[in-house]
Amino acid sequence: MTTAPMSLPRRLARRPQHQPCRPLRRGDVAVIASLTLLAILVLVPIYVMVAAGFKSPAQADASHMWELPKSLDFSGYSGAWSSLGPNFVNSLLIAVPATLISSMIGAINGYVFAKMPFRGHNVVFLAMLLGMFIPYQVILVPMVRFLQEAQLYGTLQGLVLVHVIYGIPITTLIFRNYYSQIPTDLVHAAHVDGASHQQVFRHIMLPLSLPGFVVCGIFQFTNIWNDFIFGITVVPNPDSQPMTVALNNLSGNFSVDWNVVMAGAVLAALPTALIYVFLGRYYVRGLTAGSVK
Repeated sequence: MTTAPMSLPRRLARRPQHQPCRPLRRGDVAVIASLTLLAILVLVPIYVMVAAGFKSPAQADASHMWELPKSLDFSGYSGAWSSLGPNFVNSLLIAVPATLISSMIGAINGYVFAKMPFRGHNVVFLAMLLGMFIPYQVILVPMVRFLQEAQLYGTLQGLVLVHVIYGIPITTLIFRNYYSQIPTDLVHAAHVDGASHQQVFRHIMLPLSLPGFVVCGIFQFTNIWNDFIFGITVVPNPDSQPMTVALNNLSGNFSVDWNVVMAGAVLAALPTALIYVFLGRYYVRGLTAGSVK
């Protein structure tokens, strides 16, 4: 009596075999060398900025910018946080609600343009996208006049409103392209079961919208956090200005504490860098989801 050979588990049987690495060609070496050079060019300013923040005021100058800190001096970061801490909070109070509100409005608009077509919807969509190409400087005077009439000039709420309105075109475009990838038959089947458009959006579209919200969130948060012209125009009070404006004000008229300025630049770049590190894979997935449209 012969026994059948023991079969491997299906999981192990389907495991792909590692292919041997092929030798590097001349073109591969050139590509690797080019990418390495580009990475160095990108990392050098980051190194100078981070290292200068840990230097003493005497060492943090142009003549010693390539040197490593002789000893870790945290006076730059402590001075930067004491000067920029309130403005850091102001930037969060501006960027977070503006990002959430503009992303939610963009999701609603994107659903309407993708799954609820109406006569002339392409014209309306194109007119909305034109808002992406209007330069900031063109709308400054009417924007300030409107905020003054609405009694929102000089407030964080007014700055949030400006970023929400200016972010609606790009968030609408992102969600419209994303929802176009979802089969329309799914929406029709929900309507057959008696669901309204509001129920379809809330129970079907929103649970599928995580990649779209990540793309809009990263894009909007980065643009709002790095904004300078709206921050200095809408909020003239230094105590209420966002961090980018306060960082510009760290430079004195006659002397500059470079360790404090560089430490402040690190603090200003840290939130957006962390967002890209932790949500970068969702960002690429959300961008490619609507690429064919």
